[in-house]
Amino acid sequence: MKQFGKSPNCFFLFYMQLNEQPIGVFDSGIGGLTVAKAIRQVLPYESLLYFGDTIHLPYGDKSSQAIQKFSKQIARFLSEKHCKMIVIACNTASSLAYETVKEACPELDIINVIDPVINQVLKPHSVVGVIGTKATIQSGIYAQKINQKDSSITVKSLATPLLANLIEEGFIKDDISQVIIQNYLRKEELKDIQQLILACTHYPLIQSSIASYYDHQVGIIDSASEVAKYVKQLLEQKNRLSKKNSVTDHFFISNYTESFEQSAKFFFGENMTLEEVTLNF
Repeated sequence: MKQFGKSPNCFFLFYMQLNEQPIGVFDSGIGGLTVAKAIRQVLPYESLLYFGDTIHLPYGDKSSQAIQKFSKQIARFLSEKHCKMIVIACNTASSLAYETVKEACPELDIINVIDPVINQVLKPHSVVGVIGTKATIQSGIYAQKINQKDSSITVKSLATPLLANLIEEGFIKDDISQVIIQNYLRKEELKDIQQLILACTHYPLIQSSIASYYDHQVGIIDSASEVAKYVKQLLEQKNRLSKKNSVTDHFFISNYTESFEQSAKFFFGENMTLEEVTLNF
């Protein structure tokens, strides 16, 4: 060990080990799996460590203090598991706990699901709709960040609190869910929008229903794909991409639910393993 700092070979091995560390991803439930899957698609050789805080879902109706507390503990858990970066795959936690997570894990790159969308896909002088949880919409984070970037963009926001629960329970394509989706989208708050940001990582699972409602005439912005592109770009810039040709994924949850296991297997295959862990919330 005394020779570690002097040996080029030891430094190279240590450097390689850092590159092979997993990417940490967390959400309150299954929504963040859309982000994890998008990361897998653009980075097939990166191992993932996912944490679903199912005991506290949904985050959208929790206080900011509670969300910050949950997020900090999960981030520390992921750090202790030697993740090389953490993706906050939840719009509510991204809007209310991003700075808290950065302070808890200053040694890691922390990625939220808001900034990659704001920085990449919006068009000047457009009318942009935003749908998400009550906490995300009430924070005003999207309107604030969008108008900081381009004041010519009009932002129309609507809280859609029933959708995340419906998706968690597997009610995606039945008649009840379609009626609820349509009732939300026809509200005056979203009138005349040209683009719609899905400001909840659960919502890509109902993206086809949303696009159909608008007859595919409104651009649907899915944060998962934009976040995945950003993660790849950042790892490339820092020369931190994995060099392995195989991956080892781990999925942790704070409370076992059958719907989470089914969703995880849908995204990552029947061979994925799920482990329930207790954190000191």
